[in-house]
Formats: sequence, structure tokens, C-alpha cells
Amino acid sequence: MTKVLVITEHAPYHLSSLKDALDMALIFAAVDAEVAWLFVGQSIHSLRKNQNPRILGMKDVFKSMKTLDIYDVDQLYVSQHCLEASGLTVDCLALEVKVLSSDEQSTLINSFEKVVTL
Repeated sequence: MTKVLVITEHAPYHLSSLKDALDMALIFAAVDAEVAWLFVGQSIHSLRKNQNPRILGMKDVFKSMKTLDIYDVDQLYVSQHCLEASGLTVDCLALEVKVLSSDEQSTLINSFEKVVTL
């Protein structure tokens, strides 16, 4: 089984980067890859509770993100540095994630065969 890590770094409503990352994760999962997702930079805001993208006239991609575990995409990670820099805690997030230090992120990235950054 191929191990794929998807890394997102853009704000949730930056073009279609979140939807592209979600599609990528689901496509790899559909072909039986082991998929994990790492949120860094402004992408951590994708995980915030109580978002309403319809106010911006955008589709609610987060509804689809809630189904990730159905596709066995249950390894979700967030950068500790980015979380703290944004003033957020894991209690502010709508999905269960593991918080990683910079060293842990490097170890994680090196453990995957394929890494896709969006």
C-alpha cells in the first residue's frame, strides 16, 4: 500500500486549494493508498468550528471533510507552531487532529513515500 501525505498551507478560502487537497486525499484513498493530511500555515483555519462559507458565496467543503474517516483518511495533523501563532487550540477545531512539533512534522514527512503539497 502506497503511503501518501497531503500538505495544505493556504487559507481555506484561497482559490480552490482546500477543495483540491480534499479531492486529492479522497482520490488516493479510493485507490487504497494510506493517506494522511497535514495542515500548516493558514490552512489550519480550514479546521475551525462553525464556519459559514456560504456568506462568501462559496460551497461548504467542510461538510465533505467530515466524511474523511469513511474513506480511511483518519490521520489528520496540524502544525503546533501554526496553531499557536494563530491563537487557536485543538478545542477550536471541528475535526480530531494530532498536533505536531516541527521535528515531528519532519519525521512524519520522511515516513511517507509520496508527499503532495497544495
